[in-house]
Amino acid sequence: MGLNTTHGAWDGAYSAFTRWRHMLAEVAGYEIMPVIYDEGRVHGSRMGYGADTLMLDWGHITDANVRGDWDRLPEDPLLVLLVHSDCDGHIAPREAAALAERLEELLPALPDGTGGGHIGDWRAKTQTFIDGIRQAARAGETVEFH
Repeated sequence: MGLNTTHGAWDGAYSAFTRWRHMLAEVAGYEIMPVIYDEGRVHGSRMGYGADTLMLDWGHITDANVRGDWDRLPEDPLLVLLVHSDCDGHIAPREAAALAERLEELLPALPDGTGGGHIGDWRAKTQTFIDGIRQAARAGETVEFH
């Protein structure tokens, strides 16, 4: 089981999708922080258990944004992907076209080599996503997440 999208943009594990988005966020200059849960408390230590979290102004991200609905394109179109649900929703043609442009800007900054598992080569996986969302945007179709 994993995330599949229409237009061949993504097919792989949810965990790989998260790792890929975190890499994109890092090369774009966003901060990823460990959030550790320990006896009901959350703190920034690497002791205990938890997950890495993308540091955004989540208070201004709506449930609609997470599903892919945007009243207006965010200043950084990468946010369309970074805040998107990893299991459902869509990316509309307007957002897909802008996101593809933004991802192309980030391609050279991605590391050489592989991200392992369902990612493989960082740049190739990103190019596959770009190609899929561009195809959808050109056709005036949404990219659906399943």
